[in-house]
Amino acid sequence: MVKMILHGCGGAMGRAVTEMAREREDISIAAGIDIAGGSGEAYPVYGSFAECKEKADVVVDFASAKAVDGLLAYCTETGTPVVLCTTGLSEEQQKHVEEAAGHLAILQSANMSLGVNLLLKLVEEGAKALAPAGFDIEIVEKHHNRKLDAPSGTAIALADAANSALESAYHYVYDRSGRRQKRDPQEIGISSVRGGSIVGEHDVIFAGMDEIVTLSHTAFSRSIFAKGALEAAVFLAGKGPGLYSMRDVLGL
Repeated sequence: MVKMILHGCGGAMGRAVTEMAREREDISIAAGIDIAGGSGEAYPVYGSFAECKEKADVVVDFASAKAVDGLLAYCTETGTPVVLCTTGLSEEQQKHVEEAAGHLAILQSANMSLGVNLLLKLVEEGAKALAPAGFDIEIVEKHHNRKLDAPSGTAIALADAANSALESAYHYVYDRSGRRQKRDPQEIGISSVRGGSIVGEHDVIFAGMDEIVTLSHTAFSRSIFAKGALEAAVFLAGKGPGLYSMRDVLGL
C-alpha cells in the first residue's frame, strides 16, 4: 500500500482527498500538513514539514502557492515524490519545480480531473483537424463566485493545448469590450463566468461555417479532483526523477 503525506489537509480539497482515501485499499494517509493544524483525523496533522515524523512514499499537495517553496525543499531533501496540485505559481517558482524534477519525481497538472486531461488531448486533435479548415476557437469557463483568478488555469491549459497543436501561431483574447473590430482568425477567445456554486465547467467551441463542434467537461463535485490526485499518487510512488503529468497517468 502506498503511504502519502497530505499537504493542505485542512482545506476543502484536503478534506475531499481524506474522505476518498478512506475508501481505497491501495493508498493511505500517513500524516497531514496544514498551517492551521488540525484534529479529529485518523492521521496526525502537523503545522509544518519540519514537525512531521512520519515517512511516506509520496506527498500530495493541495495547499497554496506561497507554501510551494517549503514543499519542494522538504521533498528534495527527503527524495519524496510529490503530486503538485497547487496552481498560480510564479515564474521563479515554476523554474524551481523544473530544477527539483532533476532530483525527484514531480507530477504537476493544472487540473487533476481524469476527464479534463482526456479533454486536453481531444482539444489538440480538434484543433489540428478543424482550425486549418477555418474553424474559430473559443473557450468558455464557469466557476463559483468565490474563485479569485480568471480565466481558470484549466482554461489556459485548454488554450495551450489547442495552440501547441497549431505550432503556437495563435494569440489569446480575454476581453473584447475595449475594441471595435472584426475577430482575428488566429485568436483564441477565452471567457469567464463567475456565479453561485458552480464547481467547474469548460467548453471548447470550434465554430465553423454552418456547424459547431463543442468539447465540454462539467465537474459536479471536488471528488473528481481528489480521485485524480490519488490515482496520480499511486502512479508516482517509486518513480524516478522527472516532471510527469496526468497524461502519463492516463497513458496518453
